[in-house]
Amino acid sequence: MALAVGIVGLPNVGKSTLFNALSDAGAQSANYPFCTIEPNVGMVAVPDPRLDALAKVTKPEKILPTTVEFVDIAGLVKGASEGEGLGNKFLSHIRSVDAIVHVVRCFEDDNIVHVSGKVDPLGDVEVINTELILRDMQSVETRLAKARKNAKSGDKVEKQALITCEKVLEGFGEGRLVRAMELDEADHEILDPLALLTSKPVLYAANVAEDALGEGTDNPLVQPLLAHAAAEGSEVVVISAAIEAEIAGLSAEERDEFLEGIGATEPGLARLIRRAYSLLHLITFFTAGPKEVRAWTITEGSKAPQAAGKIHTDFERGFIRAEVMGWKVLVELGSEAAVRSKGQLRVEGKEYVVDDGDVMHFRFNV
Repeated sequence: MALAVGIVGLPNVGKSTLFNALSDAGAQSANYPFCTIEPNVGMVAVPDPRLDALAKVTKPEKILPTTVEFVDIAGLVKGASEGEGLGNKFLSHIRSVDAIVHVVRCFEDDNIVHVSGKVDPLGDVEVINTELILRDMQSVETRLAKARKNAKSGDKVEKQALITCEKVLEGFGEGRLVRAMELDEADHEILDPLALLTSKPVLYAANVAEDALGEGTDNPLVQPLLAHAAAEGSEVVVISAAIEAEIAGLSAEERDEFLEGIGATEPGLARLIRRAYSLLHLITFFTAGPKEVRAWTITEGSKAPQAAGKIHTDFERGFIRAEVMGWKVLVELGSEAAVRSKGQLRVEGKEYVVDDGDVMHFRFNV
């Protein structure tokens, strides 16, 4: 099952525009395809210049990027935790994703009505966070009731659940999210099965006006959001959904000209997708040859046999060794043969922890 990133936000913040730009951008490029799974779910390729660099060396028949699943989650209104609007749908969809891109309106436009009547980035964030906390409180209170009942028998797990749930509810009362609380391993063992909404990592997408993109983080509407994100250990990507939607409909040549005109080297979506990818604690390794250059997704800290298993379960089951070279080394030396002759090809065993950007060949016997 693909790891999924949910796109959330209040009405009229640019959430759907951003999601549609993601879909159009993927469809425009043969190297970075976008495939709509459902009306609101899509697999979006992770733009990676290393793929193109490797392709110039190996001249493969195909180039296959890695992907991240994006989910356009139904809009939220105040009271969602009590079922207002599409609240139940919104919250259930958030529960199913692994990370969140929270689109925050950081632009003024009299033609686009704000749900609360004024543009207030931190107020918008507070509305959504409050609804997530209220829903999580329900889950934790239910677990606490069970712990209070069962802890009387001396059950160690239930005693820990009692401590953890009371600690988390105290944090909620102070307006803190689970991901910003100081929790230990014992706490996580209790909380992980609850799949709490406020435990999910978040990337804020500050959606600015087209003519304000050049201001970047100096935008006065973005700066409070930056401070808020830093305080909770999150990040902010400044983006203009309107510009991204416009770029997505252009040819590659027209897109490059447009980007040059606004002083950008790549679409903002590329930065957003890569940040979302890293938010999931994912890294990429490559396989490269005349048939294809391909990017593969694994979790940070994965060992060589686990990486091999991403290609085929037989590779992991019968793993013998991995032949590894850095992607930069391969590009600089120009061929695998040159890498071998220069002694830059490493042979690694079962305990090797894969680095982001490794080019790997696996030897196995089944």
